[in-house]
Amino acid sequence: MDGGPAPEGITPAANPTYPVGSEVTLTADHMPGMKGAPATVSGAYSTTAYSVNYEPTDGGPEVTDHKWVVQEEIRDAGSERLPDGASVTIEADHMPGMKGAHGTIESSTTQTVYMVDYESDGMTMTNHKWVVEDELHARD
Repeated sequence: MDGGPAPEGITPAANPTYPVGSEVTLTADHMPGMKGAPATVSGAYSTTAYSVNYEPTDGGPEVTDHKWVVQEEIRDAGSERLPDGASVTIEADHMPGMKGAHGTIESSTTQTVYMVDYESDGMTMTNHKWVVEDELHARD
């Protein structure tokens, strides 16, 4: 699976803790098999990342606390951090039914945001979007 390029207009991080090419271990568990997986950083960005609740456009059940959607993936978000509870339209296409879905901001963070390449359950994921800095650590 390929997550594709970073969204247009996102700013590369000036001095990330984990520059592109860094070997890291994921501590996030956004998807099965992710927690503890070795990964390689494929992008590091300075933006706001949001956890969102949304109603999928394909009629699926409500998704709660989806981590993460970045500022540049929210329609008409502007450049200021959006408040918790704000109503949004999601332009990200990370999951079926996500693009164009209406939702609300659950929480946000301004940590460095990373795209990573990793393997899980025999599947190679490239440009997985997104993990934030406290969801990874340097590989031992």
